[in-house]
Amino acid sequence: MDLIADHICHRFGALDVLDDVSFQVAAGEVVAIVGPSGCGKSTLLSILGGLLQPSKGAAELRGAPPKDSLNPLTFVFQDFALLPWNTVGENVAFPLLHTGLGASDRRAVVDDALRRTGLGDFRATYPKQLSGGMRQRVGIARALAVKPAILLMDEPLSALDSQTRELLMEDFVRLLADGTMGAAYVTHNLEEAVRLADRVVVLSRRPGRIREIVTIPMTRAERGMADARGKLAGLQSELWSLIRGEAIDAEREVQHA
Repeated sequence: MDLIADHICHRFGALDVLDDVSFQVAAGEVVAIVGPSGCGKSTLLSILGGLLQPSKGAAELRGAPPKDSLNPLTFVFQDFALLPWNTVGENVAFPLLHTGLGASDRRAVVDDALRRTGLGDFRATYPKQLSGGMRQRVGIARALAVKPAILLMDEPLSALDSQTRELLMEDFVRLLADGTMGAAYVTHNLEEAVRLADRVVVLSRRPGRIREIVTIPMTRAERGMADARGKLAGLQSELWSLIRGEAIDAEREVQHA
């Protein structure tokens, strides 16, 4: 299943946020979306996920979802979005409640999602008892439970410390390795973009337009090797050179607003 952004434009009142944005997330592909602060990245993700109707253009899915998919598109949010009164297992099971699955099937799906995210021993734990990284793992497990074709990830690692972020990047690499899921991944962190994405969509400052789409010429497995660091640093520098000037202008705009 492919996700298509087709000439998307969006306005909030008199404010132009996005202008003529078109790209595709192919089945099994990871596309990162980067750009200066305020360029409309999260707005674009909301449109792609159907939470927001664009002023012009469209977001659409093409092709059939995986046969066992319960929800083709699923979000992973920055703030975890967990139900604090539910246990880890209950949080992961929550999106399954209205799918028609029986109790035993739901439990099997939850067991699998917890196993894949290393949470098998935490089923009865409450979110307040977990670290930030573990809470985000619960959010990821909940997304995996519906077996999506494409994950929509909005700064999923930005609230975490650098060590936890590194560990979760490794988790994402592992979870995406078999190519059964694609992802649209919004981030300010260029290291995350070059580590995880197959392609990087670089947006201009508001209104967000596509400046360039950069292909990462390495597999994710190759990027985990020690001798890849120099190449990854070069790719980060390339992305920063596309963003830097407009990022400075965007920051000045915020300071003088």
